[in-house]
Amino acid sequence: MNATLFETAKRLPLAERVELAEALWEDIEAEGYEPKLTSAQADELDRRLEEHRRHPEAGVPWEEVKAELEQKYGHSA
Repeated sequence: MNATLFETAKRLPLAERVELAEALWEDIEAEGYEPKLTSAQADELDRRLEEHRRHPEAGVPWEEVKAELEQKYGHSA
């Protein structure tokens, strides 16, 4: 990693660092990178999927979750 570039980026205001991180991640995803799950993460996803299959009515639609997050944090999710 370029240490000078990193130190320069660290001096940006928080909001700009977040914006930079999001832009970098979008660029990385556009190149097809997919992070690898740990076995614990994969197990947790399997557990959650099985729970959803047993009780699909317990889920909350994305629109409701998004609206709650926007209300709580004051911006688009």
